[in-house]
Amino acid sequence: MINDALRTILPVGGWAEDRTNAVEITGPSDPVLPTAFRITETAVATLAAVGLAASDLWELRTRRRQNVTIDSRHATASLRSGRYLKMDETPVDFGRNPVVGIYPSKGGRWNYLHGNFPHHRAATLKVLGVREDPDEVRKAVAQWDGLELEEAIIAAGSAGGMVRTMDEWAKHPQGIAVASLPLMEIIKIGDAPPEELPKGSRPLSGIRVLDLTRVIAGPTCARTLAEHGADVLKISSKHLPSIGRQEYDTGHGKLSAYLDLREDKDKETLRGLVRESDVFSQGYRPGTLGNRGFSPEALAGMRPGIVVVSLCAFSHLGPWASRRGFDTVIQSVSGIVARQGELFPGDKPGPQFYPVSAIDFLTGYLMATGAMLALARRAREGGSWLVRTSLAQVGRWLVNQGEVPAAKLKDIPKEFTPDELKHWSITSDTPLGKLQHLGPTLRLSETPPRWDRPTVLPGHHQPVWPARST
Repeated sequence: MINDALRTILPVGGWAEDRTNAVEITGPSDPVLPTAFRITETAVATLAAVGLAASDLWELRTRRRQNVTIDSRHATASLRSGRYLKMDETPVDFGRNPVVGIYPSKGGRWNYLHGNFPHHRAATLKVLGVREDPDEVRKAVAQWDGLELEEAIIAAGSAGGMVRTMDEWAKHPQGIAVASLPLMEIIKIGDAPPEELPKGSRPLSGIRVLDLTRVIAGPTCARTLAEHGADVLKISSKHLPSIGRQEYDTGHGKLSAYLDLREDKDKETLRGLVRESDVFSQGYRPGTLGNRGFSPEALAGMRPGIVVVSLCAFSHLGPWASRRGFDTVIQSVSGIVARQGELFPGDKPGPQFYPVSAIDFLTGYLMATGAMLALARRAREGGSWLVRTSLAQVGRWLVNQGEVPAAKLKDIPKEFTPDELKHWSITSDTPLGKLQHLGPTLRLSETPPRWDRPTVLPGHHQPVWPARST
C-alpha cells in the first residue's frame, strides 16, 4: 500500500512504486489528533521507509524480503512517545520550564522563546532583563519589536524566533534556501571497497553506531537503528546541559558514555571508536564537530567506508545555517504555529503548536532510513557516505503534504484510548526502575523490531565497543 507522502520518499531509496506492495497500513488516515497537518500520513510514510530500508538490508543478507506492517494510530502516538512514559508506575515529568512559550510582541507580532536548557533560558532572560517569571517575561516581550527580539536572542547564544506566516517564510532568505534542497541527501564522500554486512540474525546485526546527537530527532534515529539490531553507543559530555529524563524516551537499546571533546585524550578515544564503527550520527550546527577534527571528510579519512548522518536545524545553506533550532522553533518561524492557531485556537489567543513533536520524530525516522540506505550502498558498491537533512527540510516536507479538509476537523479526540495505549506499551527493567513506554511501532514479518538494551542515563557505560551483536 502507498500513501502520497510515502510516494515522495521513494526516489530517496531508489524504490519503484511497486516496492510498496510489501507495506500494509492499518487504521485511519488524518485527522487522528486535532491538527490539519498530515501528521499521521507522514508518520506512516517515514516508518514505512524505515521498514523498506531494513528489508533491503535483510535481502542483502538472506535474499529474502520482508513484509512491513504499520498501525496508523500507533504511528501517530509515536510522535509524542514521551507523553506515555511511566517509571515505577509514576508518569515521567519532563519539567518544561514555565517561561518557555509564545508571547505577543509589538505590532501584533508573536515571538517564541525556547529555554528548556538552562543556558539558553539564562541568555534569553538576560536579553529581556527580567527574572524567571512568565508574567515578567510577557511584559518585557511586549516592549520589543519581534524581529529585533529574534535577532537579539540569537546574538546572545539562545534559541527562538518571531512567528511568521507560511507566505512570509516562503519569501524569507532562509525559507528560500531550504526550498532549494531535497528532503534528504545521500552523498558519496570517499572511496572504500565494498563491505559485506556482518553476520547476524537481524537487519543491522553487527553494525556499530556512534550517536552524538541530543534531544529528540537525532536520538530517535539511533534508537530506531537499535530496534533493528545495531549496537548503538551514545556519546555525551558531563559539561553539556541536558534533560536527563529525555533518555527515558530516546535511550532504548543504547549504551551511553561520556567524552569531553575539549580534551585531547577524549578526542583520541573517540577517534578509536570511529575506526571500529559503521555509522556516525551527529546533530550539531554545521562545522561544529569539524572544528574538533570530526567533519564528514575527516571521519571518512579515519574510517573509510563510514556512513555519516548529519542533522542540523536550518540546513547547511542560507543565512541561518549556523543558528540553533528545535522542532518548536521551526514550527514558529515557518508558519506552522500561526496556521494551527487559526484552525485550533487554544485557551489563550494566538499561535499554537500542533499536539505532537512531528518534525523531530519524522526527522529521526528519515535519518535512520538514510543510514540504512547508505549501508546498503556501501555493501553493494563501497564508498564512504554522508546522509544530510535538517529539521527545516522535514518541516517543509510535512507542510507540502497539504492540509486535511476543514469539514473533517470537527470533534477530533485529543487522546488515544487507555486500551490502545496499554496495547502499544511495554515495560523494560532498567537501572532506574521499571520503565513503561511505547514499544516499536513498525512490524516486520521475519525480524520483529526490539530493543536488546534497557534505557540508561548519560554516562552509564565506558566508551568502549562491546563484542559485535549477532
